[in-house]
Amino acid sequence: MSYLIAVVIVIAFLALMTLFMGKKKGSGTKGKGKSRNQIIKDAKKRLAKNPHDPVGLSLLGDVYFKSQLWDKAYAVYSDLSKIGIKDSSVDLYKIFLCLGICSLQMEKLPEAAQALLSAYKLNSTAYESNFYLGQTLFKLENYDKAAPLFKKAVLAKPDSRGIYFLLGQCYYKTKKYRESQPCFKKAIDEEPGNKEALYDMADSLFQDGRGDKAIKIFMHLRADPVYGARSCLQAGIFHSKINDINSAIQDYEIGLKHEDAPADIKIEIEYNLARCCFERNQIPKGLMLLKSIRSKSQNYKDVNSLIQRYQELSQNSNLQIYVSANSSDFVTLCRKFIMTKYKNSTVKIQNIEVQSLYTDILAEIFTSKWEDVVLFRFFRTTGSTGEIYIREFHGHMGDVKAARGFCISAGLFTDEGKKYIEGRPIDLIEKNELTKVLKQIT
Repeated sequence: MSYLIAVVIVIAFLALMTLFMGKKKGSGTKGKGKSRNQIIKDAKKRLAKNPHDPVGLSLLGDVYFKSQLWDKAYAVYSDLSKIGIKDSSVDLYKIFLCLGICSLQMEKLPEAAQALLSAYKLNSTAYESNFYLGQTLFKLENYDKAAPLFKKAVLAKPDSRGIYFLLGQCYYKTKKYRESQPCFKKAIDEEPGNKEALYDMADSLFQDGRGDKAIKIFMHLRADPVYGARSCLQAGIFHSKINDINSAIQDYEIGLKHEDAPADIKIEIEYNLARCCFERNQIPKGLMLLKSIRSKSQNYKDVNSLIQRYQELSQNSNLQIYVSANSSDFVTLCRKFIMTKYKNSTVKIQNIEVQSLYTDILAEIFTSKWEDVVLFRFFRTTGSTGEIYIREFHGHMGDVKAARGFCISAGLFTDEGKKYIEGRPIDLIEKNELTKVLKQIT
């Protein structure tokens, strides 16, 4: 019986304690349960008596800040920052931080930088002061100063999300490609759907000389509506560098299907595709692309000179072979050139030497009046050939015991090169004379 009485007493005691604690809890949250309008009303009462009352301003600023009324909060915190210099009761760190965040949200970047720097000086280890000041400097494109702030923000709050992406971009935009890559990897781990981080990582790998890894990402992104065109361009550049022209053409053609691609990207794709077409001897298609570029940008790179050059090539099939055909067809044409130039003579080819920059053909020429060993050097370039190549050619003539020499180019020879042959048994044949001879070849 005494046991039951004791149990009843304990239950009653617990019931009273529960009731008491409930009342205490209710009385403690009464002020916190005030509505937004009531807080604003109370704050304005205080400010009616004293416009510079820090408590009233703080209450008002907090309400506006939480409601994301940035312009109103900015005005309040601006007043509080001036009051706080003289009033030690004001939490200046919080005021400068909130003022900076409001400025940042309103795109008042210089004001944001000033306020957040003041907050940073008061607390340089806090996550918020480092993150928001870093974000402001990032928007001001001051990436070198933003990067260490983002690193400190990560240290202050290791589980924070989104900072690694910003830190990676700071390194990426300052061409510190190797440092950016682990940051982008962590950003992608945090958010696998972050295509911007994926593209930037691929480009940083490409710029860092790791194109074999970058190309896998670019190929993956080719169909993306935002980063697809850019990825096609980069994939095409990579494939062109490794001389996989067919894959490059495919990349560029996919890129042009992105109708919403930025105009500058689309023009660059057209330009690169045109050059690939010329490498594949698809001159009409290449010219069509170049003319499309010229209609949008008259002086884009060397488009005008390329149009002039390839229009001429399209009208002269032999010149086209001379400039862009494979080595076998080119050498065959060079032999025909010699035969045509000495069509009333007997020509015996003694040796053919194919180099990357030129092709040498040594021939013995028999005419009714003379016979000689003649060395022909055919340059495929359409640019200028300088004295150094003519000088080397003259030395080679002595090596092969040639009495006479001809240097032939699809471009021009420099004035220094022309001066060098004076008094020497060398003739220079430039594009105009070459074209005349090529037109005679059938």
